[in-house]
Amino acid sequence: MCSLACRNPCCGCQGIFYLGLGFFATRALATSHRVMRHRCATRNCSPMRHETDPQLLTGFENSTNCKTGFQSVGGAMYIPRTLEKTIREAADFFPVLLVTGPSGAGKTTLLKACGNDTRSYVSLDVLENRRFAREDPALFLQRFRPPIFIDEIQHAPQLFLYIKALVDEEKAPGMFWLASSHEFRKMRNVTACLAGRMAILHLAGLSLAEREGQYQRSPFLPLPEIIEARAETAEALDTASLFRRIWRGSCPGMHGKGDDMWQSFYERHVQAYMERNIRALRVGNELVFFAFLKALAARTGQTLNCSDIAREVGVTSPTVKAWVSMLETTGVVFLLQPCRTLDKRLIKSPKVYFMDTGLACYLAGWNAPQPLDAGTMSTAMLETFVVTEIVKSWWHNGKSPRISYYRDKDRREIAVILEENGFLHPIGITRISRVSEEDVRAFGAIESVLGRKRGHGAVLCMARTDLPVTGDVDAVPVGYI
Repeated sequence: MCSLACRNPCCGCQGIFYLGLGFFATRALATSHRVMRHRCATRNCSPMRHETDPQLLTGFENSTNCKTGFQSVGGAMYIPRTLEKTIREAADFFPVLLVTGPSGAGKTTLLKACGNDTRSYVSLDVLENRRFAREDPALFLQRFRPPIFIDEIQHAPQLFLYIKALVDEEKAPGMFWLASSHEFRKMRNVTACLAGRMAILHLAGLSLAEREGQYQRSPFLPLPEIIEARAETAEALDTASLFRRIWRGSCPGMHGKGDDMWQSFYERHVQAYMERNIRALRVGNELVFFAFLKALAARTGQTLNCSDIAREVGVTSPTVKAWVSMLETTGVVFLLQPCRTLDKRLIKSPKVYFMDTGLACYLAGWNAPQPLDAGTMSTAMLETFVVTEIVKSWWHNGKSPRISYYRDKDRREIAVILEENGFLHPIGITRISRVSEEDVRAFGAIESVLGRKRGHGAVLCMARTDLPVTGDVDAVPVGYI
């Protein structure tokens, strides 16, 4: 994983600081949940865009819900996020903080909740602000002076060089908070000019832990002590409850809405994404791109085969690759890479997962949780849910997981492998509730084929409680993630 002093030459961070495992372990800051008020159009903040954030749910009194832990602030319900603690710690150390993640994940709301009334806000989604930032970045930063929160920074990468100059001059922590709907490695100028000055965090949709009010949960790793801690607080979900969560998805904007709003919510969600990214995607026909989205969603949890999708949709394989790359850049999909090895028997292609299972269900045509549970894609959707929840458990703690999968031509497969401290921890995923030694036989490939040390493993399943399968593998309820 990338850490403060990155030693992974393959990660692509080139020295920009990720918040690595344990870096802030000795620091303890109180976590509060304040919703930052929009500053008025005077003093550095004009023009301000007053908008409704989907993570703020109106119609609640000022209180704390004892069941969920969600807090009501000023008549609006704010869902606490795991990433809050890391944001506050990073802001006390780094001059620049960048939070990336897909549109609708709650970046704006989260950063406003972590800020205060002394920090100005400007969004580059507003066309006038965007034009100003692009045409005269120096004057823009004179008008919008730190401490400042600049939203949708990917629209004006010209600002980074000027931000660097101000940071080098003042050298104060917390000067610039930035949010981007594009993954930072795809953004020009960031890597070169802000190395060593910026903390980069990633926010996805609501995790299972956040939806259940367990937002202080640590990253998932199948170690006995972590599983034991999860057993004290996590809920072992039955099949109906689990597939309802899978179907409803992880968008904060859907949280608090009834199931009858699901269809219209995701219709608007897809339309907004296409309108926002259509130029970058170089799409000549929106219907063709929508057909591509549906074809890809039908393959969530599978090995990515661009040629197969291209034939179905009627475009070229390079076009599909470019579109998948854009979906990855904008946080819509996650590509799980295979284990690196010279063994030619291993599958070399990545597997594709939609980060929001609700979006995948909508695109694949599953309009209710019950048919999804009984349908042909139930296993793939369960795997998608589990893999993305594991990833979110790391991202939302400010950490980058070393995650991969294993599959060889002899049909041996390990759904997820997490690498930590030199050990490879195998994780299986299944719908069954009783796991046998036969179900974990493939785990031995870590030693026999990869030649690596195997750590404690788990099979995430429908068991009601954690149970040993072998001496170093446990059956673990999916809800423990």
